[in-house]
Amino acid sequence: MSNIQEVKQQAYRLAEENIGLYNHICDEIFHHPELGNQEFYSSRFLVEEMEKRGFRVQYPYGGLETAFRCEIGEGHPKVAFLAEYDALPGYGPNKNENGHACGHNWIAACTFGAADVLARLTEHFEGTIVYIGTPAEEGTGGKADLVKAGCFDDIDAAFQMHLTSGSTELNGRSLAIDSLEFTFEGVAAHAAGNPWKGVNALDASYLLFTGINALRQHITPDARIHGIIEEGGVAPNIVPSHCVCKFFVRAADRDYLNGLTEKVINCARGAELMTGAKMSYRYFENSFDDLRCNPVLVECMAHNLDDIGYTTYNKEEKAPSGSTDLGNVSRVVPTCYVSLDVENTDGSACHEEPFLCHVNSEQAYTANLRAVKAMAATALDVLMNSEIRQAIAK
Repeated sequence: MSNIQEVKQQAYRLAEENIGLYNHICDEIFHHPELGNQEFYSSRFLVEEMEKRGFRVQYPYGGLETAFRCEIGEGHPKVAFLAEYDALPGYGPNKNENGHACGHNWIAACTFGAADVLARLTEHFEGTIVYIGTPAEEGTGGKADLVKAGCFDDIDAAFQMHLTSGSTELNGRSLAIDSLEFTFEGVAAHAAGNPWKGVNALDASYLLFTGINALRQHITPDARIHGIIEEGGVAPNIVPSHCVCKFFVRAADRDYLNGLTEKVINCARGAELMTGAKMSYRYFENSFDDLRCNPVLVECMAHNLDDIGYTTYNKEEKAPSGSTDLGNVSRVVPTCYVSLDVENTDGSACHEEPFLCHVNSEQAYTANLRAVKAMAATALDVLMNSEIRQAIAK
């Protein structure tokens, strides 16, 4: 058995030798921004690059057109690096352009790099290196679909990093989320001539918001409920007969969120009872679980960041904010997720248009090398240390 520290040093050298390729991947995805479940260019590009490096490919994968699975090696342990490559809408002078303002181009590149580095070192360990493409993180949440399809059932550890601004976090959490759409069906009538004949679906929508506003006093501080009226009627002189509302309901714990979501649905049932407008509801996007980083992997990651000379991080558990489909993965696979500071100084943050200047910059490329080294080294801890594998499994 090879000495693990010597293998890590080889991984660092390989990362440095091949960082030009990984930065090219970052740049290529950045210049082809595609929305969720439409990432046909990006997914094909990544798959073709993996095929050049001898990876076995499944594409499409897990029932999703733009998902893929690339692997090299045999048997267990299996470590997976999770790529994202969907962009966001609403940028440019006319706010009609897509852009990687969340840095998913960078995520695709650094996870590619970590998988590629380890693929060149397989003579030193037993196991399988897996690179999984996960579409639509910003929308429907492809990882949730892949979890349901059993695509992570054979994985022993999963890794991902994300660019951020302000500070590097090794133990971030996210909020679980349910996405609810309520439809109220009433009866149209002339609003001035004979309003008594109408059943007002918009009133039901208002009462739903009122009920939720009353509920807010009695929810935990981490919980969030926010919504819109998407369809609210067609003309002021017609009693609205059809209205649609959409809500995100979030909380730091999935079990608590399940109860809170039921209370929100009960608010809609009350609005139906008060107005007579018939209510129906559906989950219009996948539900995400709260992200929980594996504490053993957090410690390994901290040690490896120290090893490459990067010590400006926080490994204490951070209060949850936002939601991600990686939370679903973390419930079935020991997961290591790092928010890595891109070290911008203009105050911009993810999803903001000025952040586009940083996700494919020299700063991003510096962070790319750090990410490839640290993820590869932490995966080597899993691949080459049975005690660590036992500890993360617990």
